[in-house]
Order: sequence, then C-alpha cells, then structure tokens
Amino acid sequence: MTATNLYSEAEQLEQELQNACLDTRLALQPSVSKVIDRMRQQGMHVPSRLRRLDAALCEDAMEARFDNLPV
Repeated sequence: MTATNLYSEAEQLEQELQNACLDTRLALQPSVSKVIDRMRQQGMHVPSRLRRLDAALCEDAMEARFDNLPV
C-alpha cells in the first residue's frame, strides 16, 4: 500500500470516528492501530493527531473491558 493510500485510509477512519458512539469507536480501534503500524513499518511519518487518536481509542477499549468485570 502506498503512502498516499495509508494517509487516505487514516483520514477516512478519522472522519468515521468524529462524533461516533463508543461502540463504533471500539469497533474501529483495531483498524486505526493497523494503519499506524503499517505507516511505521514503511518508515512514514505518523502525524501526532493519529498517535493521540490511537491512544484515546486504546484507552476506551481498556476501560470498556474493565466495565464488564464483576465486583
């Protein structure tokens, strides 16, 4: 996949995540992480906004896991 394609895919994911509900955010989190991993593997610059978005999505996923634990 070319750099342009990866940037386009990342932008599309960003648009889908704007004002998305938690379920959508959790569903798209693996896709965002994969795009960022592919960018890094190809030696591309990963914009800070994508790194922050990925971190926030990972945090949402972790919190969702703990919400389902019995007390």
